[in-house]
Amino acid sequence: MASIEMEDRSLKERFKLKELELNSLLEITQAINNNLSEDALYKIYNFTLRANLNINKLALYVLDEDWTCQVNFGTDKDFFSIPFHQKFLEIKEVSTIDSKCAIGDFLEFDTVIPVSHKDKLLATVFASGFLTFPGDTHTRTDTAFLQAITNLIIVAIENKKLARQELKQEAFRKELEIAKDVQKYLFPVDLPYGVRLKIEASYLPSHTVGGDYYDYIPINKNQFLLCIADVSGKGIPAAIIMSNFQASLRTLIRQTPNLSEIIKELNFQILENAKGENFITVFACIYDHQLKTLVYVNAGHNPPILIDGNKNMNILTDGTTVLGVFHPLPFINEGFITELDSFLYFSYTDGLSETFNPEGQEFGADRINKYLMDNADQDLKQIHQGILDEVNRFKGNASYTDDITILSCRVDS
Repeated sequence: MASIEMEDRSLKERFKLKELELNSLLEITQAINNNLSEDALYKIYNFTLRANLNINKLALYVLDEDWTCQVNFGTDKDFFSIPFHQKFLEIKEVSTIDSKCAIGDFLEFDTVIPVSHKDKLLATVFASGFLTFPGDTHTRTDTAFLQAITNLIIVAIENKKLARQELKQEAFRKELEIAKDVQKYLFPVDLPYGVRLKIEASYLPSHTVGGDYYDYIPINKNQFLLCIADVSGKGIPAAIIMSNFQASLRTLIRQTPNLSEIIKELNFQILENAKGENFITVFACIYDHQLKTLVYVNAGHNPPILIDGNKNMNILTDGTTVLGVFHPLPFINEGFITELDSFLYFSYTDGLSETFNPEGQEFGADRINKYLMDNADQDLKQIHQGILDEVNRFKGNASYTDDITILSCRVDS
């Protein structure tokens, strides 16, 4: 008779446990459907296991960027501060810790439960104190519900992570599109390509949006300004800074032909707008057809090359430091070239010279200079295509890491 009563009580307790398990599944499913936060889901998981399933000890480790403990209760030690042991990555099914993987602090538990989704291990549960009934033995069936409820929570949290990543990627994609549009509108639409004056520009974007900029600004019937620049940084911030730079330059050149004064004011504007977080390398020059003079300032930019009518090469280095770092500028020197009735001018951003091949060698300024000396008589379009072909052959299978911008000019007497 006593045996019958014990069996009846055991059946009632089993039924009650199953009822608790179903209620727990319902609560967690509702929480997931209500789109609760990850922290809220972990709290519900914690409460459910402690209040309803009578598990004495538990530590839940979850893989994010690294393995971290997200839920811990009932243990002598604080597992939030105990690193996950890599040996548990080898566990593919529910295992008894003391017989298969006895490791230090984790001896507090008697069971380890891997939680996977689509063959990817997402979490590992360490637990002890499963509710048992008379005549039971500790088998895998004791852990089946814990494994199921953990899988439900972890997959829901993993989906939240994936959704966040998709949102970030979409936001980044939109930012790139905006930055590309801003950068596109910075470049002049038409460049002269006549008998006495030819100007050619090439822009080769890398996978990211940089801050390259070039411009041609007619000042009057005798003078024009050429400018090439590169802002530090990428994306929308760089594009906005360069947009402000362009607007300031075009305003200043209408107010004064003094290149040093223009550079000083640009430096101040950049410092005000970027707050010292970005800087710009700039090369700007003004050519006068009547006086046959070229005045220029190089503000930390890759030195352009000037080849005059006698095939003499000049590297244009005079100027100052990068803009947007110091105010006032510590020094500024104008370069001045006279008796310049015909010439080839070639400028570029560092994406050209700092292209690397698979062996880690840099293309460098020397290769650019040699190419120009060997091909100075060619048409500008041919020069641009030729130097880009040279760079492309040089880099081989390596990828471009920065935008490449080239601005060249030929004046014939």
